[in-house]
Amino acid sequence: MDSNMLLYLMGAVGALFLGTVVAFIIITKKSQTSEMRQIKRLREGTKEKKFSTEILYQKLYIFYLKTPFLKRYLLKLRRRLTIINVEDEYLTRKQSSKILSITILITVPLAIIIIAITNKNLLLMSMLLIFELVLLDTIMDGMVDKLDNKLLEQQIEFFSEIRHAYHEFNMVEEAIYQVAQDDEKPEMARQAEKIYEVLISDDPESELEKYYDIAPNSYLKEFAGISYLTKEFGDRKIDGASLYLKNLNNITQEMQLEILKRSKLNYTFQSLSVIAILPMLAIEPIKNWAISQFSFTEGFYNGKNGMIMQILLLIITFVCYILTRKLKDNGSTAMNTKNTENPWQAKLYKNGFIKKIVDLFIPNKGTKEYRSLNEKMKAAASKDKIEWLFINRIILCLSVFLISVFFISKLHQITIENVYTDPTVTFNVIGEMNDKDKKTAMELTESDNKYINYYKGNTKVTQEDIQNIMKSGIINSDYINSKDAEIESAASRILGKIKTVNTENIKWFEILLAMVFAVVAYNLPVWFLIFQTKMRQLEMEDEVMQFNTIIQMLMKIERVNVEIILEWLERYANIFKEPISKCVNNYESGAWESLEDLKEDVSYAPFIRIIESLQAAVEKIPIADAFDELDTEREYYQEKRKESNERLISKKGRIGKTIGFAPMVILFVGYLIAPLILVGLTTMTETFNNMTSSTL
Repeated sequence: MDSNMLLYLMGAVGALFLGTVVAFIIITKKSQTSEMRQIKRLREGTKEKKFSTEILYQKLYIFYLKTPFLKRYLLKLRRRLTIINVEDEYLTRKQSSKILSITILITVPLAIIIIAITNKNLLLMSMLLIFELVLLDTIMDGMVDKLDNKLLEQQIEFFSEIRHAYHEFNMVEEAIYQVAQDDEKPEMARQAEKIYEVLISDDPESELEKYYDIAPNSYLKEFAGISYLTKEFGDRKIDGASLYLKNLNNITQEMQLEILKRSKLNYTFQSLSVIAILPMLAIEPIKNWAISQFSFTEGFYNGKNGMIMQILLLIITFVCYILTRKLKDNGSTAMNTKNTENPWQAKLYKNGFIKKIVDLFIPNKGTKEYRSLNEKMKAAASKDKIEWLFINRIILCLSVFLISVFFISKLHQITIENVYTDPTVTFNVIGEMNDKDKKTAMELTESDNKYINYYKGNTKVTQEDIQNIMKSGIINSDYINSKDAEIESAASRILGKIKTVNTENIKWFEILLAMVFAVVAYNLPVWFLIFQTKMRQLEMEDEVMQFNTIIQMLMKIERVNVEIILEWLERYANIFKEPISKCVNNYESGAWESLEDLKEDVSYAPFIRIIESLQAAVEKIPIADAFDELDTEREYYQEKRKESNERLISKKGRIGKTIGFAPMVILFVGYLIAPLILVGLTTMTETFNNMTSSTL
């Protein structure tokens, strides 16, 4: 690390420390504002005399909310945590502030490490720091997922306590109210209180629909729905047992399977994301080690080819990291935290000029291309509009083109700089050069530079011209008394450098290559939709089995018909949501016909069997008879569900390991071993040829 970069690093650390002190002073002053006084009043009587992290997180929340860069991440956290902590503002602020604070404490030291490792490679440093922003999102999502899993585990205990309370009160709403008083599980208590308020409201049906929109997972939706139906239609005894409690048991078993599935997925993928990202941090250390041990590789690593390999490795690592995260999170019940009402794409599309440009790329409605793209978005469960998708495609295309042109020009610039600055070695060195050899090599480079500057821009210069001027001593006297063979060798070397300097500029085929990259980038959002669709297809069997559980809970409740079952399936559907919604909308015009259309819209055989059973229940037989196999073969379906989850996790694990380890393999094979072999063989061949020519 040179002295200038060390000073910059020390200055950055000092500025960070100073910023922390200033932030502390600002927070202390802001604590006197009306907002902080309100928080203190809320906690009056419970305030601790000693230092309290509770108050600290509340103060930090206000500070983050007023800090432009951090505000975006804080609001993103809020959107997810508000769902988990229904109407509990204090807990939501505390958790948002805590997660963001921990994330900052992780990413800031990592940024300092990146700067320390890559201080001599500004390009690599910039790309790593940009990538750290993606990592920041990942860390926060992981912490919120832990809270989501914690809520799921609390639901298991909550349902167990509901069973005992229901035996005592024999009333659904009273049992929920009794268990909701548990302050040891604040997240679950808030959800229980909300469900209780729904059940005792004047219009529970409409309030229930509102709760469905904010429930953090489908199991709480099922519980709220079953509780409402039981309160409205009453409980029944099936084989001497309460139907309501049987349904609670079904939901509990579903949650247990989900918890096991998430636990196994977390175990399978816990290190893959780290393995996928490590090659980024190892690029510079491996490069420095290779140059120190085999100095003949310096030209490769510091030159154009080495820089191209670095960029490719960074791109591959970034893509593999994103795919690994998507593969792991695909089956999660986490809510979409994107602002789907008015995102930046929508604001951009409102501009008249931009709207006209974007509309030129969007295919006309009714065309085959438009329908195909719309189907891809539906299959991937994308919340974006087609206009937003094309804005993403156009911006990504232009950005990649401009970045590619910038990198290409930068590579030419680096090559020219290396010609002027790299030590000129006329012999092969294994290991690092000593100071004497370095001094000699640099003197030779400085001597060559004088000839390069003299002939720079002259594309017609020949080796004879260089030899003649070297013998004349016009530029310098280094070669006046040299032998003809030595002058010829030096002239050949200098001519090669002159040609490099004169020809290192952007060429037409490089612009064409940048355009190819731009076209690839233009299609990336669509390819990503296809990837999401493939990953969602892995979840089909799991979703259909969840449908079986829902039908099993509903089929024995009085007054439940096929339409109600379809509405419930629509509510909990993910992969099959679009065709089921279409069926529900068309149900009034003809039940059998709408189910027949649904059967044509899907191709998954187990789901088609459910549709056929629903068709039988429309006109011919009762719902309980149409799905009687769900009761008689429940244990079989449970075992099948477990086995299906095992296969799903195993398949995702294989795909994840292939993607996660790809950057590491490319790092060692493509960036370390292959250059050593290729450059080593080339150097040995040149040395052998020189020895042969000198002998002759």
